[in-house]
Amino acid sequence: MMETTATVPHPYWPRDLSIPSYVANDRSMSEILVFLFSVSGALLVATWVLTGREGAGGKLGGWRRLALCWFAVCGFIHGVIEGWFSLYYEIIPADQSFLSQLWKEYSKGDSRYVIADNFTVCMETVTAWLWGPFSVWTVFAFLTKRSYRFVLQLIVSLGQLYGAVLYFYTEHRDGYAHSELGHPVYFWFYFVFMNVLWIVIPLMLLADAWTHLSAAQTQADSSGSQKNKRN
Repeated sequence: MMETTATVPHPYWPRDLSIPSYVANDRSMSEILVFLFSVSGALLVATWVLTGREGAGGKLGGWRRLALCWFAVCGFIHGVIEGWFSLYYEIIPADQSFLSQLWKEYSKGDSRYVIADNFTVCMETVTAWLWGPFSVWTVFAFLTKRSYRFVLQLIVSLGQLYGAVLYFYTEHRDGYAHSELGHPVYFWFYFVFMNVLWIVIPLMLLADAWTHLSAAQTQADSSGSQKNKRN
C-alpha cells in the first residue's frame, strides 16, 4: 500500500488517476484563496457603494443591493475564472499561470477539472459565456431600471441552479470518486460549500423574480379587464 501511494504523482482522487502532464503548484493554498476572496470582496464593496447612490436608477433597498452584489461577483467568477477554464482546460494540469494554479488547487475537491471531464467542460463553458455576461447585464438592468430586469434575474438564476444541480448529481452518480470524501477543506469547503451557494441563492432569487413578475402580470390583467369594461 505504501508503495502504491508513493507512485502517485498528484494529490487528486481517485488515487490511481492518470495525469501524465501534471506539474505541482508553486503557489500556496493561502495565496490562491486570498486572491479569490479579496477580488470577490472588493467587487462586493464596490457594487454595494454603487447601488447605494441616488442616481443609480433611484434608491435601491438593502435586499436588492445584496442581490446585485451577488450578480457582480458571479460576473467575475463565471466570466474570468470559469472563462479561463473553458479556454485552457486542456493545459491546466501542466500550466503554472495563476488561474491554472487556482483550478489545480480547487481540483483537490473535484478532480474532474484536471482531466477535462466532458460534462465539466461543457457546463463551465456554458456558464462562462452565458451566465457571466448575463450576470453583468442583470446588474446594469437594475441600475438603469430596465423593464426586463426581473426576466434576466429569472433566466440567470434558473441557469445557475440547473448547472449546480447537474454538477452535484453527476458526481453523486459517480460515487463521489473525484474527491477525498469527508475531507473538511477539499470535500466540505471546496466541493460542497463553494458550490451549494449556486443552489441556495438562485432559489431565493427565483422566488423573488417570480413574485415581481407575477405581480406585474396581475396588474396587467387587471388593467386589461378595466379597459374591456369601458369599451
